[in-house]
Amino acid sequence: MRVTFKLETFEGPLDLLLHLIDKNEMDIYDIPIRLITDQYMEYLSMMQAMELDITSEFLVMAATLLSIKSQMLLPKPPVMDNMWEEEYYDEDYDPRAELVQKLIEYKKYKEIAEHLRDKELERSLIYTREPADLTPFAPKRQENPVEGLSTADLMWAFRKALRKMTSRHRVTKIHRDEISVKDRIKQVLRLLDREGGKLLFSSLLEDDYSRGDLVVSFLALLELMKMKRIVCFQHRLFDDIVIQSREDDYEVAIEEAQISY
Repeated sequence: MRVTFKLETFEGPLDLLLHLIDKNEMDIYDIPIRLITDQYMEYLSMMQAMELDITSEFLVMAATLLSIKSQMLLPKPPVMDNMWEEEYYDEDYDPRAELVQKLIEYKKYKEIAEHLRDKELERSLIYTREPADLTPFAPKRQENPVEGLSTADLMWAFRKALRKMTSRHRVTKIHRDEISVKDRIKQVLRLLDREGGKLLFSSLLEDDYSRGDLVVSFLALLELMKMKRIVCFQHRLFDDIVIQSREDDYEVAIEEAQISY
């Protein structure tokens, strides 16, 4: 009976080392190099037993761990002082420093990658629809009739309009309809007949009468008085003129009267 073991896959030797450090709850700044090296070598042996491909990166890391382990067992190498040409031992020298720095950087990028992966997962749960054409719902913009015109264009159009106005010399006179004295006499006689033979001079004039209407009406009264058709009088000075038909009125044909204005 053949038994198959499933091993956790790692992206590289640094990933495997971080896994071993977290699993043993080690301090990354003070790695027990002997213990971590032994566990690393055990994992490589397990991969070989499972006939898994071991990349060169894992073998290089194994050699690095063995080198650091041997340096930890050996006494610290002396350092030459060029000024005094004397040998002394660096108490702060730690062969694990370079490996620790690599692990810290790798852990930082790994955490960032996991954060981006979580964001990708959250975004994958959001479903969006394709952008729709919202042009029919957009408010209709009224076209500007002077769009694209500058101040100079407007000044040119204004000057052109002024030139057209100055070139016009046509003058139009409006003549209002005028009534003759003969027609006014006929109107006065009709009014006297309708009002019972008596009326005031002011009643002959409308509210918007002109000076010509006043003169024509006054001349008509003079002609009627000359023809002895009416009498005019005032009760007091500057009162309204009272127009009254004569009792001994006799018919005089207006058409035959010598009135040509």
